[in-house]
Amino acid sequence: MSKIVAIDYGRKRVGLAATDDLKLIASGLTTVHASELIDYLTEYVKNNDVELFVVGEPKNLDNTPSEFAEGTDNFVKHLKRTFKDIEVVRMDERFTSKMAFQTMIDSGLKKKARRNKELVDEISAVIILQSFLSTLD
Repeated sequence: MSKIVAIDYGRKRVGLAATDDLKLIASGLTTVHASELIDYLTEYVKNNDVELFVVGEPKNLDNTPSEFAEGTDNFVKHLKRTFKDIEVVRMDERFTSKMAFQTMIDSGLKKKARRNKELVDEISAVIILQSFLSTLD
């Protein structure tokens, strides 16, 4: 059985999420510094069978690429070169940060905990992955 890994790519921090082996449940993995991402993924792929990376695609409300799209595009090229045997797909990531923040509120996290941007990034990756999984049905 293999997993799907979602990546909420940012210039500084990157949120990561993965499915279970049956690809039913999306769970947060961690948040890593962007400079450590490829090393983290390399180690993760060594220890887990990963069939697919889902990378959040930054877009504006009018569906045009956001100002950060070029950075994400460059990362996706690097990801494809590094992990040649793993497919990479893009998934619209509009509103994931707001949805992640709302999830934190709904779960009862205190204000201080909600300031944790790393947790927001990780939850955003879970939302991206869950959105992707819903397209498979």
